[in-house]
Amino acid sequence: MRPFGGAIARSVLAMAGRRSPWGSGNGDGEGKAGDDAGLADGGNGTESPDGSPPPPRGPRNPWLPPGDGPPRRSASIEDIFRPKDRKSGGGGGGGGGGFPKLPQRPDGKSWFPILIGGIVLVWLAVTTVHMVGPKEEGIVTIFGKYSRTISPGVSLTLPWPIENVQVTDVTSIKRDTIPEGEGEKLMLTSDQNLVDLSYLVRWNIKDLKLFRFRLADPEETVREVAEAAMRASIAEVPLSDAMGGAGRASIEQRVRDRMQAILDAYRAGVSIQGVEIKKADPPTKTVSAFQQVTAAQQDAQRDMSNAQAWAQQLLARAQGDAAAFDKVYEQYRLAPEVTRRRMYYETMERVLSNNDKVIVAADGVTSYLPLPELRRRSPQEDSAPKGGQ
Repeated sequence: MRPFGGAIARSVLAMAGRRSPWGSGNGDGEGKAGDDAGLADGGNGTESPDGSPPPPRGPRNPWLPPGDGPPRRSASIEDIFRPKDRKSGGGGGGGGGGFPKLPQRPDGKSWFPILIGGIVLVWLAVTTVHMVGPKEEGIVTIFGKYSRTISPGVSLTLPWPIENVQVTDVTSIKRDTIPEGEGEKLMLTSDQNLVDLSYLVRWNIKDLKLFRFRLADPEETVREVAEAAMRASIAEVPLSDAMGGAGRASIEQRVRDRMQAILDAYRAGVSIQGVEIKKADPPTKTVSAFQQVTAAQQDAQRDMSNAQAWAQQLLARAQGDAAAFDKVYEQYRLAPEVTRRRMYYETMERVLSNNDKVIVAADGVTSYLPLPELRRRSPQEDSAPKGGQ
């Protein structure tokens, strides 16, 4: 039945002018393949000139890729599911999606070892050679544990992650402003007054090892110590010293000494360079009342200054009079009569110079001569116009 059925199928296809896309449709081996080839050649199944059997000329297998390739033949289940060879066709690793190969060296060897060696050399150069600046120091740790401190210059260490280096600037002055921004920092003075302070703290690193490993957050510790020292120093002075220029310098020095003593006790590795009070104002809610009190204090201070000046003038005058009396007394001891007469004349001149005087003359002359009245009239006559002028 099978040969008969195959013949009928071939006859139908030949009559229709078409070939079966599945080949001959029989699996009888080489003989049937030869029949198919002869049918494809128009019934001529001759061999090729070199004596080899002619290649199959049957219809194309729809499961094979397009293009020129091996001789056409019937597809099998193994051909359909067999993976393609990565070395043949499909370029760049075929359809398997494998890792692309590196180009080879002229001698046929791979570049991969040289690439790995270059990466290792760069890693060693970066992690073993360290350049430390003139203002810096470096902390070397072995698996996180302190090993040593390196000075400015070029230093060599073991590669990471065996040894790790952290370089820090230890010379530059760091500045912390307390409080930050426009915040209000109220402190209590010795006379129970509140003052709003803003100040600047300048510090640098004295010992990098202690700074890194002694405190959990050394920078925040410096700020907290500064605030504690400032509150303690302000509590020892009155409001006038806290806001005045004369007492401010002593407060700043006291805060600096306190901070340094506390940080040395903590072994923080920090050196305080200075403290500067930038602002000392009354609290915002009491500014108007404080201004009134300040004005009253200024008035009282002005009156006290005027009184002191008047007292100093009187004292100076009294001292001058005493010195003059001492000189007169020395002259009196040398010539008592002459000195008494002279003192009498000077006293009478000083007394009578400001009084009206009456002169009594001899007989035959008017006994009263109003000299003060004449003296008063003479300037008026001189200023009046003469004649018809």
